[in-house]
Parts: sequence; structure tokens; C-alpha cells
Amino acid sequence: MESDHYKTIAKPSGESLYKIKNSKFFAYAFPVTNEEEVKEILNQIKKEHYQARHWCYAWHLGTSPIRYRANDDGEPSNTAGQPILGQLQSFEVTNILLIVIRYFGGVKLGVGGLISAYRTAAHDCLENSTIVTKLITETIKINFEYPLMNEVMRKIKQHKLNISKQDFNNNCEIWIKSPKSETKKNITLLTSIYGISILDNDH
Repeated sequence: MESDHYKTIAKPSGESLYKIKNSKFFAYAFPVTNEEEVKEILNQIKKEHYQARHWCYAWHLGTSPIRYRANDDGEPSNTAGQPILGQLQSFEVTNILLIVIRYFGGVKLGVGGLISAYRTAAHDCLENSTIVTKLITETIKINFEYPLMNEVMRKIKQHKLNISKQDFNNNCEIWIKSPKSETKKNITLLTSIYGISILDNDH
């Protein structure tokens, strides 16, 4: 199902350069999973491009719902961050930070020119990135006594459930990765075995 998947980039994009009227726009896309990573990458990019005039960016995080932010970093309102964000939306990608750094070339571009330049730089960057589709999963953690082991493993194998971790020290505990849309069905399936308890269910 479509809701079980999202698009992101497999790795950092590398540098993309767009030039117009002596201004240079360097664009980078990075896979990220939280705002802490966003801050670290922004700090690193600012160190590398310390002579730049503006470090504008936008990010998408999560899947349902998608959290986002756009930053003009001193450019006229909505001329940089929003066009960058618009490209993230257009490519339908998430868990991405997209940064466009501007070196001013002495010629003012005007509001329309800025919007076009930031949009083009962001578009070219994503166009040159490796976009991949990933599965949205949730973890089902089950607990049961040893005598149920054979029955549980048979059910897991029969329904091709994906074990991500198991611990058989005290009690038997198994972590199962389930496609998001199938989690409720899989919980019902597992708890149909008398004696199984669900310890938690999270992303």
C-alpha cells in the first residue's frame, strides 16, 4: 500500500551549483532523521562556506504527518526557504535537509529572480540525488513462555513475519517489524495464540 512507503535520498547529494548574474547558488541535500542532525549539518556547512552571504534551507521530517521548516536566512521573506521547501514537496520526499548557499555577485536579482534561483538550485540538487523508496514499519514486541516457542515460530514463518530481534534469556521476547498498514492484523494474528502478550507497539 502507498501509505506504507515514503521517498527519501539514499545518501548526501554532493554539491550542485547554479549561477545567475554573477551570484552563485551551491545546493546540498542530506538525509536526516531529527532536528539535532539538521543543526549539526547546518553548522558544518556554514564553516565550509563561511564567506557566503546566505545559508537558506528547508527540511521535511517524518511521514504522517510530515513536519517541515523553511528559513530565508536574511533574504526577502519567502524568496528562499519557501521555494526550497516547494521542491521537497514537489519531489514528495521526506527526512531530508536541503540547503542552498548564496554568494552574492553584486547584481540584485529582485524578488522574482531570487525565487526562481533558489527554486532552480533546489530542483537541480534533488534531480541529481539518489531518491529511494523506503517501507514505513512499526515494531511489535511479544512475550511468551518457552512451551509456546514452536507454535509461535511456526506462525511467524507461515505468515512471513520479519523478526528484527529476539531474547530468550528469562522469558521469550521477539521483536517483529511490521508494515504500518498490517500492524493491527499482525497483532491479532499473534495474540490468537493463547499466552502471548504484546509488550509494546511503536514506530
